[in-house]
Parts: sequence; C-alpha cells; structure tokens
Amino acid sequence: MSRVRVLLADDHRMVAEGLKELLEPEFELVGIVEDGRRLVEEAAALRPDVAVVDIGMPRVNGLEAIPLLKKAAPGTRIVVITMHQEAAYARRAREAGADGYVLKHAAAEDLIAAIRAAVEGKPAPNGQKNSTHHGEAGALTPRQREIVQLVVKGLTAKEIASVLGLSVRTIEFHKYRAMETLGVTSSAELVRVALEKGIAGP
Repeated sequence: MSRVRVLLADDHRMVAEGLKELLEPEFELVGIVEDGRRLVEEAAALRPDVAVVDIGMPRVNGLEAIPLLKKAAPGTRIVVITMHQEAAYARRAREAGADGYVLKHAAAEDLIAAIRAAVEGKPAPNGQKNSTHHGEAGALTPRQREIVQLVVKGLTAKEIASVLGLSVRTIEFHKYRAMETLGVTSSAELVRVALEKGIAGP
C-alpha cells in the first residue's frame, strides 16, 4: 500500500522543519510552502492526499486558501494546524471545508491521527477536546517540559539535542511550541515563566 502523500504549508520555517521531522517517518512529504497562494499552486500540481495548512500565512491565509485548494485539487483532504484555541477558528475552518483541526501545541500523535482520519474520511479527532488554557504549565507535553527544564539549566539547543538523542531542529521545534503554549517570546521569558510556574525541574 502506498504511503499517504502530504503537502505542508506553514510560514514559520522552524515549525515547518519540526513538522517535517515528525511527519516523514509516517508519510511521504511531497513539499513545504510558506504562503496560501503557493499552497494552492503546489496542490494543483502535486495532488497530495492531504494538505496540512497553517491558518496564519502571508498573501493568502489558511482559511482563505481552503476553498481555493478544494477547487484546484478536489481530492486533497485538508487538516488545519494553528495556535488558536478559540472554537470560532475551528468552526470557520470546518465551514471553509477543512477535514481536521489540530492545535500546534498538541501531541504529534494528534496530528498524525487527524491526517489518517482525513484520508479515511472519518471524523477527525477533536484537537481542542483535551487542550488546557493557553499559558498554563499543564498544557506542556512531557517532552516540552523536559526541554524547558534543560533550557532553565542553561543548556543550548545543541547540548539538549545531545542529551536527549534528538536533532537540534526537533529540540528547537518543541521549545518553540512550549514558548507558544506559555505565551512567551524569548528564552529569557521562558526561563522566568518556568521558574514562576514551578516547572524548572530539580
């Protein structure tokens, strides 16, 4: 049986590279694009089984691109990924024609499950069902928490990658998602919030 072919659209290079590493063991990644217009063009040319689409993209955003993509590549299923937890975004994505909706800080397994469900024409797992309030330490995955603790200890991404046996890109991706979840924009803020919330580790 052939592997599911996936086209990824995300304008944040670090996130895109992290998603690439997460998806490639499971699927055939046929391309990565950084804006909605390019997404539609590539979908029409490549005819992927699934397009994984970020909402916040330049030129044409993800929500605007969905109906255009459906017209250009009718057989392509669409799974939206976003940092927005508000139910309105999920509803708008569904109304535009998305087959699934997953939060960026959700576990990798959630995205993989949503892609498989979309291909099989099944209802997608609810990406919001188990999410906690944005900014809460409890929303971090075990891997994100582990990486935050090592950041607090002063380790660089390269050093953390060596300790955990992962690639630097994967470390940076999990760190970025942890920062997104905690509502911070710099490593210094990440350390401060980790200490405040008691997730700095022993």
